[in-house]
Amino acid sequence: MATGTVKRVPNVRNYAFIVTGSEPNQEEIFFHRTSVVGNRFDELEAGTRVSFDIAADPQHIGKRRAINVQPLESETQA
Repeated sequence: MATGTVKRVPNVRNYAFIVTGSEPNQEEIFFHRTSVVGNRFDELEAGTRVSFDIAADPQHIGKRRAINVQPLESETQA
């Protein structure tokens, strides 16, 4: 599993982005609310550290998306 930080969660949307790596090699990875483990999408905020797997995006050939997204345990126990 990879790790990253939720970059932004647009209001009234069903998706968000995770940023991985460090500048200047940062990558933004899209994820849909259905990819969040345990139906916890509404708990995610910008800055939340998460773990995730990467899969091909079936709607955008050649792009990737995050699946199995979940907050890191150390973040949820704070």
